[in-house]
Amino acid sequence: MKMVQVVLKPEKLEILKQALEENDAKGLNVTSIMGCGNQKGYIRMYRGVKQSVNILPKIKLDIVVADNEVEKVVDIVMDALADGSYGDGKIFIRSVEEVVRVRTGETGVGAL
Repeated sequence: MKMVQVVLKPEKLEILKQALEENDAKGLNVTSIMGCGNQKGYIRMYRGVKQSVNILPKIKLDIVVADNEVEKVVDIVMDALADGSYGDGKIFIRSVEEVVRVRTGETGVGAL
C-alpha cells in the first residue's frame, strides 16, 4: 500500500476532490497547512508598511491506495491540478506498512 500525499492551493481542493470522486478514489484526509516553495509569496501593505508574505496557505490531501492504483491516482491529480504555474502543488508517495479498520479489525488492502 502507498500513501499519496498532495500539497495544493486551497482554491484547487474542490476541483481535485471532484476528479477523485469521478474516478472512484475514496478515503481522503484533508489538512490545512502553511508552506513555501518556488511560489515565493507576495508583498502586502499593512498599516503603511510593506511586508513580505512567503508562507502561504496550502491544503494537504492524503490518500492511501493499493500499490497498483498509485499511478492512476497520480495521473488524476496531475490532470486536475497542472496549469503550468508556480504553486500547482507537489505529490509525495510513501509506503504504508499496515492499515487496520477499527470497526471490524480488518487489515491490509481490505481495510481501505
